[in-house]
Amino acid sequence: MTEPAPRSNVAPLKTRDDGAAPLRIPPHNFEAEMALLGALLANNRAYDKVSEILLPEHFADDRHGRIYEACGKLIQRGQIANPITLKNYFEQATAENSSGSLAEIGGPAYLSRLTSAVVTIINAVDYAKSIRDLYLRRELIALGEDVVNRAFGFDLETGAREQIETAEQGLFNLATQGDSEGGFRAFASALNAAIDIAQAAYKRDSHVTGVTTGLIDLDKMLGGLHPSDLVICAARPSMGKTALATNIAFNAAGAYKEKRTEDGTVEVVEGAKVAFFSLEMSSEQLATRLLSEQTEIASDKIRRGDVRGEDFPKFVEVSKRLAQLPLFIDDTPSLSISQIRTRARRLMRTHGLGLIVIDYLQLASAPAGMKVENRVLEISAITRGLKALAKELNVPVLACAQLSRAVEQREDKRPLLSDLRESGTIEQDADVVMFIYREQYYHERAEPMRRPDESDEKYLDRHAKWQERGEEIHNVAEVIIGKQRHGPVGSVKLFFDGTYTKFDDLGDANQQPDDGAR
Repeated sequence: MTEPAPRSNVAPLKTRDDGAAPLRIPPHNFEAEMALLGALLANNRAYDKVSEILLPEHFADDRHGRIYEACGKLIQRGQIANPITLKNYFEQATAENSSGSLAEIGGPAYLSRLTSAVVTIINAVDYAKSIRDLYLRRELIALGEDVVNRAFGFDLETGAREQIETAEQGLFNLATQGDSEGGFRAFASALNAAIDIAQAAYKRDSHVTGVTTGLIDLDKMLGGLHPSDLVICAARPSMGKTALATNIAFNAAGAYKEKRTEDGTVEVVEGAKVAFFSLEMSSEQLATRLLSEQTEIASDKIRRGDVRGEDFPKFVEVSKRLAQLPLFIDDTPSLSISQIRTRARRLMRTHGLGLIVIDYLQLASAPAGMKVENRVLEISAITRGLKALAKELNVPVLACAQLSRAVEQREDKRPLLSDLRESGTIEQDADVVMFIYREQYYHERAEPMRRPDESDEKYLDRHAKWQERGEEIHNVAEVIIGKQRHGPVGSVKLFFDGTYTKFDDLGDANQQPDDGAR
């Protein structure tokens, strides 16, 4: 039978003689700290059990934190940690004038006292959890005081909403601090999880393991958008980055299905709830695009009000269907990666979340407080943050990105990984990089002109060939998979209607996989 950990001294109230508000002592438990250290000194193997839970700064008594840190250093060197070796360790620290001298931790007498404080080493983990819990309480108090002080302060550059997001970020960091749920996992367990994923994909109508894009050929190439993956969709302006991102978001939200399991939890069967961060367009413009796609009425006509009376019933019908979609739009400009993370976490907590779309990456800003030396480092911080967000929430993150002008200087204007603008870390951090290439866009701007010394016959022949090629590539877009960490690279041809900014399946056997280097 194990002994209970000593009772915590949690914020006792002490009445003051002057009638002022009672003093509150931050929560602590010195007896539990002493008992834990005694257990470590009695049996060093207890350190392996508590080292993942407890850090030196978690101790309320600074002396105990120094002794715990010293124990860890000795044990990791393969030495025994006991009062004698600790005495030598701190004497050496005193001689080297480094922090943590023997006198500062109470001398040999205090080390001997710790050995007598142990009740049983079986309780070491319970002591560690109690000490860490009290540390988190103290940090929560400090965070609350900081929130109050900032709210009382007056800063023109920091509004109330920014302060709320900073407070949320601080709370989340505190909640995940020292999270010890990781560690080794038996391969059999990982194998069973992989089989479960494959089985779930088999049962789905789309037969994809991730979130469906709604585009059959693209899903075949990618297997859908996978949880924890960062997917980059890059292209030059006017290629259709926003259109493809919008289409994927709409298709994923439209395919969303869920079921309630026997234990009462909700399980996603297909599709996803989508968070769309539109850093370039307003939510109204994005909604207009979706209306245009679904009603097949040009978006410029919708904006101008140039709509026929008979089209309004179609508007009403489509609007009702769109209103039911689990699609959430945030059009706040120039969001920082920390703000995106905070808002995505909040949405997941309140409504659920299965896919994050960001349009586009270069319009986001670096984390708050980061000292930006140049744009390359800033983009690197953003891409690392997006990959961390994908892993943290276990959802795919689809981010649009702008390509450099180097594409325009080449005869073959198909994008390459080296064209990713401003940062090679985009390629490094991304699990999938896909490019949009529309030959029609460049072909229309390259109508052959008659040369001075050219005959009518040759000119007309060249012009006829140009027209013939234009017909072949009309409304055809190519999505080039330049990198895929878990699958083949290659290209997929899609139908693209520029009038309605709509991507769809081309309807042909158009996949061209390439099992070359990822």
